[in-house]
Amino acid sequence: MNTGLLLLRLVAGLLVAGHGVQKVSFHLGGRGLAGGTEEFRGDGFRGGVLTALVAGASQIGSGLFLALGLLTPLAAAGAMGVMTVAFTVKWPHGLWVQNDGFEYPFVLIVIAAVLSSTGPGDWSADAAFGLATWPAWCLPAAVVAGVGGGLATRYALHRS
Repeated sequence: MNTGLLLLRLVAGLLVAGHGVQKVSFHLGGRGLAGGTEEFRGDGFRGGVLTALVAGASQIGSGLFLALGLLTPLAAAGAMGVMTVAFTVKWPHGLWVQNDGFEYPFVLIVIAAVLSSTGPGDWSADAAFGLATWPAWCLPAAVVAGVGGGLATRYALHRS
């Protein structure tokens, strides 16, 4: 079980972090901060550079924490939040990613929720700090904070 949780955390967390790196730099195929800003403006968001910076930092931070298994419910909430915003952008295109749909952000939201539910496993920073077992209320709290925060962000920053 620990091997599976480690692989799930590493793959999902590093992919989320990689998306953040793309938003703010030229690494991993990114178009730099100007490109990230343009992407958000093109998707109808206000805030320009600040929006791209906060989104990128949120993705990098939550992704790395998730990969490490560090403060897992908080990391999962962060990942769910940024991926919920992506989900809302992709929603009009339907489910499938080949049509620019919401399939990929949805899968990352579910993975983050699962990790919040199961905990990060014994091979994690949480376990090293004695935090590998989180109370049962962490899953609903992480989902409400993450998905709710993502929806609130969309509502606050998106131009109608």
